[in-house]
Amino acid sequence: ARENYVVPVPVNYPAPVLELENLKGEVESLEDYKGQVVLVNNWATWCPPCKAEMPTLAAYFNAHVDEGFMVIAIEAGDPRDRVAKFAKDFALPFKVWLDPRSEALNAFRNGSLPSSYVMDRNGVIRYAWTGEINREMLEKFVTPLLSE
Repeated sequence: ARENYVVPVPVNYPAPVLELENLKGEVESLEDYKGQVVLVNNWATWCPPCKAEMPTLAAYFNAHVDEGFMVIAIEAGDPRDRVAKFAKDFALPFKVWLDPRSEALNAFRNGSLPSSYVMDRNGVIRYAWTGEINREMLEKFVTPLLSE
């Protein structure tokens, strides 16, 4: 039987320097979000487990945004219009960045999709996930970081 959850791996390294455009064409960087807990999600519009976890990420984000939590969903290479349509169709409430040159995949040294990384308020990557995330794992691992 396929396990329906993926447990994150505890890690400890400084967040990579990463600057990409959001859907509006503005350049943002991970550095801009220091002081918040940030879940960086590398994904693609064509990836089934990526689509499957988006409602989970959106629900978790909406539940915790007031605690200084942000999701940055970095789309691996699709054209802006396709990504914008996906974000609209799925009513994504968080940041969506475009990664035409696979900079995020390279920065985190992981080409698998979806993959997610949790940055604490000090800019340190604390957890790494490869595969689809569920709500239980987010509450178990990410929620405690919000009160650090």
